Amino acid sequence: MRIGLLQCDDVAPELREAHGNYPEMFAALFQRVDPTLEFRVWRCLDGEIPDDIDAVDAWMTTGSKHGVNDGLAWVDVLCDFVRELWRAGKPLVGICFGHQLMAKALGGEVVKSERGWGVGMSFNRVTTRASWMEPWQAGIDLLVSHQDQVEVLPPEATIVGGSDFCPHYLMQIGEHFLGVQGHPEFTKAYSRDLMALRRELVGDERVSEGETSLAAPVDDTLMARWILNFLRRAIEERG
Repeated sequence: MRIGLLQCDDVAPELREAHGNYPEMFAALFQRVDPTLEFRVWRCLDGEIPDDIDAVDAWMTTGSKHGVNDGLAWVDVLCDFVRELWRAGKPLVGICFGHQLMAKALGGEVVKSERGWGVGMSFNRVTTRASWMEPWQAGIDLLVSHQDQVEVLPPEATIVGGSDFCPHYLMQIGEHFLGVQGHPEFTKAYSRDLMALRRELVGDERVSEGETSLAAPVDDTLMARWILNFLRRAIEERG
């Protein structure tokens, strides 16, 4: 399977040497599950938006320090591309910022959450057992770093997992779009360093809670399996 990675940010320079950039993180996670995967990267943050939806078999978006409501020109163009993928039935998985972008592009609403920052581990209930959730597990616990959340779902969206902190955490739209607020590609070491870097922005109390949460197991490999299951089925159904 060839995956097009829509890169919407860079890892902060002071963390890049230790943890790599986002394309390396995605490749490390997903190729651990399937070593035959091929990734091709488009730097959307630099205005590099794909001009051919069929250049790859399926698409993924990275997270970003930018928000979908920041009024950035490249985000607006990327929203147009997301809508093109939707109309064509092309598979897309949105991660964090990409999850929010997908919702906004298709008519949902994204807001800065009154609950504040989500950092460290997030603990989520699976509310709908989808066919691609194999092997099955009733919860999906992932690393997060976000302040914005999807507040209003787009038409045809179904919530399949969430929590009191982030009710719209895991959503499926139709049969070929999947969005997750968490970061399966993050490592705990990167999460810890990112919280330290953003301590002044996030706040001491929330960072302390996030650091403590890192003692819990993370379902990164399971989420990667679910995502690849979802993409393969969507590709097969599209023919």
